[in-house]
Amino acid sequence: MKKENHPNVVIYQAKSGAIEFRGDFVHETIWATQADISKLFGSERSVVTKHIANILKSKEVDQKSSVQKMHIANSDKPVAFYSLDVILAVGYRTNSIRAIEFRK
Repeated sequence: MKKENHPNVVIYQAKSGAIEFRGDFVHETIWATQADISKLFGSERSVVTKHIANILKSKEVDQKSSVQKMHIANSDKPVAFYSLDVILAVGYRTNSIRAIEFRK
């Protein structure tokens, strides 16, 4: 991952293309939606949803510090964003070449 010239944006350059995340450089993390995580690992969103629910239920990561709900344009309700800790936990549960690539 690398910081680009855009504040608060982190670009992950996968072999198949670039994926943008919201960076939180004060807290040294990035934030992604379930759709972003699904795209990152090349898996179905329902699988990502299930993994996140299990991660939070087992208290593998702290929900209070790892999940933020934010309002975004063209959305009726807040959208959940997940921290790098959640993204990595999902990556370890996802068995795909892209997940392995990201973990490296």
